[in-house]
Formats: sequence, structure tokens, C-alpha cells
Amino acid sequence: MAPDIADPTVAPTSHQCSSSNTSTTSSTASPSVVQQRIVSSSTKANLVSSKDDNNNQIEPKPNASSEEFRSQIRWPDFFAQLFLHLGGLIGLWYLVTLQTKLYTALWTLALVWASGLGITAGAHRLWSHKSYKAKWPLRLLLMFLFTICGQRDAYTWAHDHRVHHKYSETDADPHNAKRGFFFAHVGWVFLTPHPEVVAKRKIIDMSDLEADPIVMWQKRYYIPLFALLAIGIPVFIPYYYWSENFWIAFWVCFTLRFITTLNIAFFVNSVAHMFGNRPYDKNISPVENLSVAIAAMGEGWHNYHHVFPWDYKTGELGSYMFNVTTGFIDAFARLGLAYDRKSVSPQIIERRAAKYGDGTRFLTDEYAHKDPVWGFGDEDISKDDLEDIELLKN
Repeated sequence: MAPDIADPTVAPTSHQCSSSNTSTTSSTASPSVVQQRIVSSSTKANLVSSKDDNNNQIEPKPNASSEEFRSQIRWPDFFAQLFLHLGGLIGLWYLVTLQTKLYTALWTLALVWASGLGITAGAHRLWSHKSYKAKWPLRLLLMFLFTICGQRDAYTWAHDHRVHHKYSETDADPHNAKRGFFFAHVGWVFLTPHPEVVAKRKIIDMSDLEADPIVMWQKRYYIPLFALLAIGIPVFIPYYYWSENFWIAFWVCFTLRFITTLNIAFFVNSVAHMFGNRPYDKNISPVENLSVAIAAMGEGWHNYHHVFPWDYKTGELGSYMFNVTTGFIDAFARLGLAYDRKSVSPQIIERRAAKYGDGTRFLTDEYAHKDPVWGFGDEDISKDDLEDIELLKN
């Protein structure tokens, strides 16, 4: 769910696959052999198939001259991640050896929590999935908090997240969990994307965010905003107001705090796609994971979320203790700043679990979930689901 700190306004160029033309040859044993070129949808490799004299199909074999896609390391992004994580370890050492002032530790914790809400309530549930609407003061607050976390601009974050939901666990998924834990967790941040990711980024509808002046303003001025809000203010406050050592403030309040929120977000991409139950759809990778839900303030109910990405709660069960973000949104709804909170009726949840679930919701069936969508507004939402979406008005 979260990327690097390099300039995100330009999508990185991917290493392109290339394949050479397959030459047609004639069998010395039989001049009547007919050769055909077949292209695999998964590897785009050239395959050659043929028929023998008795018109029996010969199993196609990959053409040795074709080349599969291989990601290349984006070295600036790699070294940025290396610096941040090593710096985070330095900050952790200062913290566990009690060399930081108490106020600095509390300040860092507050930044982790507040900037995390910028991700969960802002970039994720509001801008990626349109699961509720927010008036401009709340959108401005969420943008301020999201910028502190430093995980690219909100437009680019939401763009990749919509692609992830629409094409989850395929070559077009930016952090495809089928490529392994490391890739899904952090590798995708500093490796060139698959050509399918680049292609699908071009067709995902982003017109709603392009019409949002707050989103586009933050995208345009992201670099100076990052320097000010992700580094400057978090480090300056403890240094100036309670005389914290500058370098301790830097390593703790910037790098340690940065990689904490970063890896919590990464856990949603990796852990919450691999370790847990699938009560709503047993045929997709995302799972329900309580630990991730607690750490990510409600984002760990991931099987539910991928089935119902337009639900502002991102989960069916649990109190605000396990879904702090829902409580945050509900509080601002009472203030009149959040509205049109979309949710899913109990009937549609029960129906979906009965058809697709793994039985951990005490319901089973043989059907498979075949209609992934990125959120409310996706034209592929089924008619039944669209009719049953509830708007919780104030």
C-alpha cells in the first residue's frame, strides 16, 4: 500500500519484454508439418505448435529465442529505502537505550498515529475507493496528515491502489503477492514495474481526483511539502521546543517514524495477502488478519475489503478498538464534515459469504468471486451490489 519517497509524479519506466520472430522450418521427416506461432498470455513468449502426418496436435514448446520480463533495480529508490531503514534502526537504538527525551518519544508516537489516519481515512478509503465523501476542511486535514507520512502524493498513491484492486494478483498488480513476500512487501518499491502495470495505469479512471483541487495541489507541490511536513516540522519541533539533540530528533522523528508507518502499510500488501482466513472469498489472496488490523487501524480485514472495496468501514465486524479509522470517519460525520458513507447490508454480506467464503464465517459454497472492482464508481460493480449499497446519511 505504500511506496518510496522518490518523485512520484512521473510513472517509472519499465524494462520492456522483447521477443524475436520465430522462423518457420520444415521437418525433414515430413514436409506436411504445419507450424503455428502461439503467444502465451502470462509470459508473452512465442510458442511453436505443430501437427504430425496423422493430424495429431504436438504439444507447443516455448521458443528459446523469446525473452521473459525481468524487473530491473531502480537504484535511487533502492538506496533511498536502504538509507531510511538503516536510519530507522539508528533511531530505534536511541529509543530503546532511553537516549531520547520522553516528549520526543510521545511526539513520534503521535506522528505515527496521526499520519496513519492520513493514509487510512484519506488516501485509502476516501481518495482510492470513494467509500465516503468529505467536505474541504476534512480533505485538507487528511491531506496534511497524509503528506507527513511521506508515501508519495495522494493522486499517485490512489492511482496504484486502484490498479491493485482492479487487477489484484496478476501481472498488472503493482505489488502482486504471487511474486513472493519480499516483492509484495518492499521489492515493488525499487523494482521496475511489469509492462502490464504500466499499461493498466493508463486506463484506470482518475477523473474524480483530477477534479479535486486539494489533491492536484498536493501532487504539484509534493517535493517541497514532503521536505517541510515529512522531515522539517517533525524534526524541528522537538529540537526547538524541548531542546532535543538534533540528530536524535532526525533519526527518531523522521527515519524511525517514517519506516514504522511505511512497514505497517507494507504489511497490508504482504501479510494481509498471505496469512489469515478468507470468510468472504476463498478464491482470492487477501485475508483477514487481526494483527494487521490493529497495527493499521482497521486495514487488516482485507478479504472483506477486496470483496467490498466501497465499504467505508473496510470490515464487517469489530469495534472501534480494531478499526480506529472507522471511528475517526464516524466522528467527523457527526460534525457534518464526512457524509455519504457507503456500507454493505447484512443480507448482501451473508449472500457473498455463502457463495464465496472458506467456511470460517460458518458458510460455504462452490462459487468464486470473479468481478474485482477498485471501489465505488467502478463501472464493473454488479447491478445487485450497486442496488444494495447503503448510504448512511447524517
